[in-house]
Amino acid sequence: MKNYWLKPVCTEISVIHKRFSTTDSATRKIIFVAFLAAVSAIFQSMGGLLPGIGFLMSPLATAPIMLSTVLSLGSGLTAYLLTMLLLFFIQPSELIVFPFTTGLLALGVGGSLLYSKSRLAVVMIGSIFLWAGIMLLLYVFRFPVMGPAVSSTFNLSAIVIVYVFSLLYSWLWAEISRWFIQKISKSMT
Repeated sequence: MKNYWLKPVCTEISVIHKRFSTTDSATRKIIFVAFLAAVSAIFQSMGGLLPGIGFLMSPLATAPIMLSTVLSLGSGLTAYLLTMLLLFFIQPSELIVFPFTTGLLALGVGGSLLYSKSRLAVVMIGSIFLWAGIMLLLYVFRFPVMGPAVSSTFNLSAIVIVYVFSLLYSWLWAEISRWFIQKISKSMT
């Protein structure tokens, strides 16, 4: 089990990052990042556009931002900001949730995949980003992002529950990211 947490999540990340930063022209990079941001905005807005099934599609907004961040940290931040701008026009109600949950998780997981690479670091950094975003929504903005299950009044047990949720959700996204990046890497060869 120790080996599982300390070994690199995905070795193909450096290949994808290097290829993106050396071979593509600036125009292609901008277009690709803008495309990923548009896909992320569409997925994030699905919860409001298609109630029911859309809520199942909305977490997929993490993947394009994570991929942009793996390509380069600047690309990830650009896609994150562009997604927020697109959400302002497409589904403004998602503008409070995306920057603090899905978007932050994607930046955390993508950045840690790019720079630290070990599964433990990826899961921990992603969970801290997501946890901090949810805490901001719950206790600073008083937005019930977790629904009626977690109160907006300060509660230590709620903080622990939210962190455990963030940890598990980040672990899930670390594994999804590993699978996704391996598929992309195979298609590039």
